[in-house]
Amino acid sequence: MSTNLQFIKSASGTSVSSLSVTDCFSDKYDVYKVILNNVEATNSNSISRLRFIDSGGSVISDSEYDFAALQLAAATSFAENKNTGQTYIDRLGTQHTGIIDGGTAIIYIYNPYDSSSYTFAQFEGQARANTGSVNGYGVKGVGVHKSTEQLSGLNILISAGTFDTIKITVYGVK
Repeated sequence: MSTNLQFIKSASGTSVSSLSVTDCFSDKYDVYKVILNNVEATNSNSISRLRFIDSGGSVISDSEYDFAALQLAAATSFAENKNTGQTYIDRLGTQHTGIIDGGTAIIYIYNPYDSSSYTFAQFEGQARANTGSVNGYGVKGVGVHKSTEQLSGLNILISAGTFDTIKITVYGVK
């Protein structure tokens, strides 16, 4: 895959339970690179999740998502998480009890603007917990939005509580 990135849009938030980037997908690109950084949350077991936004501007929360992810904890065994028919793509980021500092994730999104194709996501992320025995945490995974529709944007949400801080940057890949 080419690594020529074209900046499209970014958004950031503080004390939010979700953050959207709207009108970032178009017919100019088939592949997008999304970077989540400065992701911090103080709630227990907080997990970053992905939903897409349809062409009408609504966040898609129907049971149209499947995902599979490998959790890579430094101090415990690795674990697999997978599910079908969900209302989001899960496990983009952290899954610890304790304070999460400076998490990041990279998500590649394929064909979101193509109304004749499913939209696929491939992601990897990392975070650090300030307390407890698990200090480092990584994740690698894949997901799919199983509906053939044109998408205009994305929404990142947290499983519980709020993000203290979060920044999303979207690039088109040439």
